[in-house]
Amino acid sequence: MSEQINMTADMDDNDKAQRQLERLQATVNRACKNVPFHRNRIQETGLSDITGLEDIEKLPFMDRTHLATHYPYGLFAVPLKDIVRIHTAPGSGTSPSISGYTKTDLMIWEKMVAGAYAEANVTDRDIILVHLPPGLANWARDYKDGGEAIGAGVIPNAPLSVAKTLMVLRDYKVTTLVSTPAFARHLTAHMFDRECHPNELNLKQIILVGEPDDGHTVTELRESLHVDVWLNYGLSEIPGPAIAYECRYHDGLHMNDDHILPEIIDPSTGRPVPTGEKGELVLTTLSARAFPLIRFRTGDMAKFFPQACPCGATSTRIQWLAEQADNYMLISGIRVSQAQVKENLKNALKMPGIRCTMEKECRAGTDMLLISLIMDDHLFSDEIKHLQQLITYAEETLTEQNGIKVKIRLIQQRV
Repeated sequence: MSEQINMTADMDDNDKAQRQLERLQATVNRACKNVPFHRNRIQETGLSDITGLEDIEKLPFMDRTHLATHYPYGLFAVPLKDIVRIHTAPGSGTSPSISGYTKTDLMIWEKMVAGAYAEANVTDRDIILVHLPPGLANWARDYKDGGEAIGAGVIPNAPLSVAKTLMVLRDYKVTTLVSTPAFARHLTAHMFDRECHPNELNLKQIILVGEPDDGHTVTELRESLHVDVWLNYGLSEIPGPAIAYECRYHDGLHMNDDHILPEIIDPSTGRPVPTGEKGELVLTTLSARAFPLIRFRTGDMAKFFPQACPCGATSTRIQWLAEQADNYMLISGIRVSQAQVKENLKNALKMPGIRCTMEKECRAGTDMLLISLIMDDHLFSDEIKHLQQLITYAEETLTEQNGIKVKIRLIQQRV
């Protein structure tokens, strides 16, 4: 019996690898045929054909700078008449990040999000409340569509205060909350401050998106609210949420690797790391028609699980790590380039030489970027009012450019 099970598993693995190979070949062929950027770069490698999944290592990497330099339509692989939706995200440079979908792309993505809901035990008898920050508005739409696809009742994303969100949770008997870790923590604190007992709610599960677990948030939410907590991994550029999700064992995240092929590389050399070692997560779309991405460097650190999951699924499993492989900060799912922020800050303040530090801070359930600007000769001003006006302008400009709240404070230069 054991041999029969192993033979079946081997056959499934072989079928899956063949399916991934065929989709990779189709993706590369379509990209080379329709996107000059891909065609020229792949031709430079001298690779004439992909005969095995290992050949992906011969293809060049993509990163966020390529998305910016080919704005708006330079990476689209289908005519604009076939595009039924265009998503915009703040991006890391002066241009927004753009991704497009055909009707088929949207159907596939909807099924992926619906599958992540199913793994979190969400059914057509549940009521879902989506509460995500403005920078993740596209994800909010995807989670709404995925929830409706499984027949659940969905309360779409809306800019409600934490008090009104709690009212909706209680009055509409919401069973599933889709949120960021920051807002989930804020909601919990608000409930206990108002002496609202978790038993007053019908909440059964929380799906956290945007950031990996910090080592205590998931545990605290489970113990405080008596709910099950599930992590979903997503990427705005790839494009969307639920690229990977937890199963009932909560031991790593299952990649949707029928549609997105993952690699983990050494960020300094670009070479694959042995299974089980940490490195940078690289993703290649296998079924996206409108916006294929080939070997996209996410900047996220992760590692593969070498052993199969007890749930029996054969999909690749990753552990999503809190570290970043690049000079970006991850704030509620939005990736912020520290170098670009500093350049934009200099332009906003009209000061060529500044020194500052950046950190993530959570205020009232919202993760924000806190910039500590070091006071030196460049910042001294005879008119404090004028300096404050510059800082207010810089905060508003950086908030708009990055899609997250930015706060600037002045700190004294240390001698």
